[in-house]
Amino acid sequence: MKILVVDDEQDVKVLFEQRFRKEIRDKRVEFAFAFSGEDALELLQRWNHEALLILSDINMPGMSGLQLLVEVKRTYMKPPPVVMMITAYGDAENFNMAKSLGADDFLTKPVDFTLLKEKLNLNS
Repeated sequence: MKILVVDDEQDVKVLFEQRFRKEIRDKRVEFAFAFSGEDALELLQRWNHEALLILSDINMPGMSGLQLLVEVKRTYMKPPPVVMMITAYGDAENFNMAKSLGADDFLTKPVDFTLLKEKLNLNS
């Protein structure tokens, strides 16, 4: 499974690589990281629809995660990528906005990696 993590905080790369070390080693997941919405769109164009899952922060400078969500859902329809939004703000407004824009799921920071692995069917 190919996963694109989009977050302006660079330390998420190390965190995800540590928490998914076994799954990466076993080639069950492959991560790519983009540190802005704009970088994520460039990467997706190069991948040509290979991203199966996008985990995107909502609050980022420049293109927000919600703007990225709109662009991804409009541009990449076949196959449609699964987009999970991640935010430090677990309020109903962000949740409802993300859902109305086509988000497939919603996670709050700090990310509960056990729950994320369950959602991805990676617990074993």
